[in-house]
Amino acid sequence: MISPAHDFAWAQVETAHEIPSPALLVYRDRVLANVQRMIDLAGGAQRLRPHIKTHKMPALTRMQLARGISKFKCATIAEAEMAAACGVSDMLLAYQPVGPNVGRVVALAASFPGTAFSVVADSPEPMRELSEAVERANAGRPGSKERIPPLEVLIDLDVGQHRTGVPADDPKAVELYHLLAALPGLRPGGLHAYDGQITEPDPARRATACDEAFAPVARLRARLLDAGLPVPRIVAGGTPTFALHARREGVECSPGTCVFWDAGYAAKLPDLGFLPAATLLTRVASKPGPGRLCLDLGHKALASEMPHPRVQFPSLPDARAVLHSEEHLVIETVRAAEFRVGDCLYGVPWHICPTVALHTEAIVIEQGRVVDRWNVAARERRLTI
Repeated sequence: MISPAHDFAWAQVETAHEIPSPALLVYRDRVLANVQRMIDLAGGAQRLRPHIKTHKMPALTRMQLARGISKFKCATIAEAEMAAACGVSDMLLAYQPVGPNVGRVVALAASFPGTAFSVVADSPEPMRELSEAVERANAGRPGSKERIPPLEVLIDLDVGQHRTGVPADDPKAVELYHLLAALPGLRPGGLHAYDGQITEPDPARRATACDEAFAPVARLRARLLDAGLPVPRIVAGGTPTFALHARREGVECSPGTCVFWDAGYAAKLPDLGFLPAATLLTRVASKPGPGRLCLDLGHKALASEMPHPRVQFPSLPDARAVLHSEEHLVIETVRAAEFRVGDCLYGVPWHICPTVALHTEAIVIEQGRVVDRWNVAARERRLTI
């Protein structure tokens, strides 16, 4: 769990009275420590392909670039565009482009020639459409320097989450990979295996589950290589398992949440050693009755897709949510009488990624003081493309 009250001094802000609430706060020194911890667990910056979806911030992307991380993964075209504008040279869209997004991917590649874009796929038809879109774009670009290079496509594999992907032992995976090798404007870029279902708290059991999920991926890679097809990379894992995948040769590790950490992973994965580096500043908006505090921390500021607790207040370990609406969160605590309307509280979200997407900016804290503001640019579904 997150540090108890007596260890939570790092979260306090000297000028909290000047910050409108609710507000997303990020703590720069702790973010830096988490980035370095991520690099250390992976065995070097070159082993990493961190996910941008957690933070969606140009400032943090540039921070990671400055520490030698050159490859990234994202979930939306807006995130890909933001990263390319920051100078990222290798960007994987871990989402199969469909509909108008097929054309947007091609437009990205045309607009940012300094970035090598790749996508994932589990179905042949979107890839045929992507191939045709690349060929149409290049037909209007007669000069070789202007042509969009072939887009790499990684097969998206279902390794147990059953959300997207084709099972690694399904013959369709090999068929799709052969198709990628044949389609003009595309080329096979490897395999993508996200094992987000593995959050086992016990490290040994987590490792066993990770190995079992990855075994079919390794067998598929061997079959593809035996067929004479290139498998340039395997992108595997998320925050819970990336350090396990780092033990495998030729695997790129793609954690995301660990840059900020959150109460959910702190409860499940304390062995990973990351620090909570983001909080929500909230205020007591009302005192609706004995033992209750109404906070200005509604659905619009705190991700509500999960059951309570959706936020943890280390200074109020007994706090229990009793109502959560658009603008308000009502909690019960035996210490309610100690608070006045207008008093501040700091909460650590249970799930930081969708919480960040609810805020237009993060207020950056260092040594208890506001030092910067970071724009959450890629919370938008569209930037310019």
